[in-house]
Amino acid sequence: MRNPRIYQQSQFTINDSVSLSEDAFGHVVRVLRLKEGDAITLFNGEEAFQYNAVLANVSKKSAQAEIKTKEKILTESPLNIHLGQGISRGDRMDFTLQKSVELGVNTITPLFTERCGVKLNAERLEKKRQQWQKIVISACEQSGRAIVPSVAEPMQLSDWLKQQTKALKINLHPKAQHSIMSLPMENNRVRLLIGPEGGLTDEEITLANQNDYYDVLLGPRVLRTETAALTAITALQCKFGDLK
Repeated sequence: MRNPRIYQQSQFTINDSVSLSEDAFGHVVRVLRLKEGDAITLFNGEEAFQYNAVLANVSKKSAQAEIKTKEKILTESPLNIHLGQGISRGDRMDFTLQKSVELGVNTITPLFTERCGVKLNAERLEKKRQQWQKIVISACEQSGRAIVPSVAEPMQLSDWLKQQTKALKINLHPKAQHSIMSLPMENNRVRLLIGPEGGLTDEEITLANQNDYYDVLLGPRVLRTETAALTAITALQCKFGDLK
């Protein structure tokens, strides 16, 4: 069996043992059915390192990992992308978050827009955000990333557009005159705005323009929201990041 990568919020030290969290234990022991002496890899999501370990003291309810070695991970793109994603229905949002993390996005802010069609009270919204964060963590485990992107608290599009930033700000628009490949880059930061199903309204596009967002075109075809986000991130990584 291959060595699984497991996320756990801990500080790891070589030759020390750490108790696995409830989530990590459940995945490693109950799902993967690993046993004492089996190899696992741990990362804490905050530093560009992962830790090679072996399972120890495995019981029905707990297990420990003995930290053996520390390894630097070079999987972060030089391009920092903050994705502002219009909240979409069903599993489209889950899919977008998972794949955008695999492509190297750094921060994701779910956005309420005129056409998002999702209405949640505060409690359900926080549960949804936590669910999205777990999807992001799983994507990091799978893709080899050591630093976990954050899913910010969902907010209104108008509030997100007004946030101060030195990043290049872009919005996909099917009638734009400029492509991503022609954009000027003054630094390594991008804020990418993607609308929900049905796209942004004319008023929202105007508001984005008033807040210095460039309208850019990906191609002659109309893309679904999840396709648009992933295509744009891929194009940005090819032009300015680490996709070759």
